[in-house]
Amino acid sequence: MTLSDTHAHLYLPEFDADRAAVMQRAMEAGVTEIYLPNVDSETIPMLHALTDAYPENCFPMMGLHPCSVKPETMEDELALVKQWLNTRDYVAVGEIGLDLYWDKSTFDIQVEALQRQCEWAMEEKLPVILHSRNATKECIEVIRPFAERGLKGIFHCFSGTAEEAMTITEMGFLLGIGGVLTFKKSGLGESIAEIPLEFLVLETDAPYLAPVPFRGKRNESAYIRNILDELSAIRRIGRVELAAITTATARQLFKRS
Repeated sequence: MTLSDTHAHLYLPEFDADRAAVMQRAMEAGVTEIYLPNVDSETIPMLHALTDAYPENCFPMMGLHPCSVKPETMEDELALVKQWLNTRDYVAVGEIGLDLYWDKSTFDIQVEALQRQCEWAMEEKLPVILHSRNATKECIEVIRPFAERGLKGIFHCFSGTAEEAMTITEMGFLLGIGGVLTFKKSGLGESIAEIPLEFLVLETDAPYLAPVPFRGKRNESAYIRNILDELSAIRRIGRVELAAITTATARQLFKRS
């Protein structure tokens, strides 16, 4: 059984003490493909170091996370993203999007940064990986015109409503399903109940949002198995078949099929 973790930050300092062991556990769990979104200028060297160390298993993205969009640094940060997109190969533009959980005051420039990076993704013929914390509706509104022009991607860490799930998939975008699915009161299983399996991909968002029974602890890519198990039970489909479907979808999006 081969699995894809479509969203993990294994390059962050949380893994400095045992990164090789984390990678080994992922491989033993069948997670042979790990897709790594960037955060900002500080994480780029770490991101590249990990993907250079595991070129057959770790695949980099380039983008500016909405929580790193600040008035005083946005232009420099975006210039660096554009520079790297012109310099090196990436599988997606990400992690980009909107975040109304931490700082609502930067919303307008978050939208600007998102729109500019979506344009770059279209120029580079790359998908986008979208962060939409407390801003799924707003993110849909920004993305819709780009989707109409052919942009594809993933709404990472989806935890929205059934209506939002349907809207997103009707635009041709995928839903990233992570550890939240295993949380008792998340309601995520109900929200995606009518969504075709071909629109779902698995992710950990490691080191964040560890699934049950590891909730509250550091997440890692091997735990994708726990998310697979939960989705398998909810959708009443065998784990091997579900792994094959979600991995094929990820490979197709990232042009690795």
